[in-house]
Amino acid sequence: MDGEGEAEGEGGASAPPGAAALLYLPDGSALPLPLEPPPGPTAAELLRRLWGALRLPPAAGDALALWLGSELLEVQLKPRHRPLRLVRHWPELLLRFSLGSPAAIAQDEPCLQLRRNVFFPKSRELELQEEELLRLLYEEAREQLRGGRYPVDPPEAAELGGLSCRLRLGPFDPGRHTELSLRPLLAELLPPGPPARWGALFRRSREPGPAQRLLEAFARAPGPEAPPAGLYRDFLRRCHALPGYGCAFFPGAIERPSGGLLGRGGLRPVSVAVGLEGVTIIDPRQKHVLLSLTYPQLWLEFDGDHEGAPVNRLLRVFSPQAELMSALIECCIELGGAAPPPEEQAPPPAAQAPPPAAEATPPEPPGARGAPLRRQQSVTRPRLQRLATIDYVREGQELRRVKPPRRSVSFFSRGGTGGGSYSPVAGGTGGAGSEQG
Repeated sequence: MDGEGEAEGEGGASAPPGAAALLYLPDGSALPLPLEPPPGPTAAELLRRLWGALRLPPAAGDALALWLGSELLEVQLKPRHRPLRLVRHWPELLLRFSLGSPAAIAQDEPCLQLRRNVFFPKSRELELQEEELLRLLYEEAREQLRGGRYPVDPPEAAELGGLSCRLRLGPFDPGRHTELSLRPLLAELLPPGPPARWGALFRRSREPGPAQRLLEAFARAPGPEAPPAGLYRDFLRRCHALPGYGCAFFPGAIERPSGGLLGRGGLRPVSVAVGLEGVTIIDPRQKHVLLSLTYPQLWLEFDGDHEGAPVNRLLRVFSPQAELMSALIECCIELGGAAPPPEEQAPPPAAQAPPPAAEATPPEPPGARGAPLRRQQSVTRPRLQRLATIDYVREGQELRRVKPPRRSVSFFSRGGTGGGSYSPVAGGTGGAGSEQG
């Protein structure tokens, strides 16, 4: 947000006496802030007043930050930014950094929000002891999960939901807490899953349903002796393993690999998560990771394999917010990124019964109980095969591009994967200007 003007001459009349703006907290509540004549206080000045009003510790100045956000654009404010001035210039920012239509831009209105600071390391987050600060961080992480921003596998989603149940409903009581009592809370406690596949619509799964998984995780949650601060910290610790946690999110699109039966090319909408530890490309519809890169790798350039030989790969992302992504990545690299997380310890394997004898159970006739669903790949593992990349190798002082393998081309082929530009038409493709590099 370096494009903010410094001129103090702001048009428009001053706010009437007693007028107030609303600052939204991570738990959804709003705090009224008295409006001041333009250009208004800076973000740093507002935060200092806020710490006193909310009685937050000094550590909140590093963990939290002010954001301006709407459905078309989200921006973390620098300490010198003046929220009132940015609100007045919001339509100009949308024209520069969004693909909203003129009608959508005219109706868009940003909200001033208190959210997690993108530059706050995860390691420091786990050192926090103040319950109220941990609660605010927990509320934001839970809201991001509920909105489907973080790819998460069903078992881990259930564990996070079980902790939320413990914080919301108190210690587990088998007499009061049942699947039936938890079903109305599923939408609030579990993130949305990917769209169901056609095969799953016609087969019954033997895996437990969401309500049963949530109930079992709730029963495993810590008992009444666990303090709320410890529960908040456990929830955040689990969120640290999720792709995109603590990142800023940007909309974008990448080229689809052409070929297949329908020969569909064009662009695939993606969500680009940029944080201290790297860049993650997420499919927002299927809720899984396409690519994850860590610093100090050059972003979107990574090592690959072509017919057994090592190659370098390039992935191109089209987005009107490419300039914002690049600026945030450079800042994260200058800060040195976050310390590498400790190696995760694999959970102990669940006890398994010995396999039955061959003659113990006769095979079931087809369609008797519904075939079990094939276990899908974890949503947190990158799906490089779904990326249309440019592969090349270095030969001396020259770079030679590696031709992609031939794919079957259908008479339905639509092309458009070459120099396609980014626009809101047909899934978001149109002119990729020089600003998007």
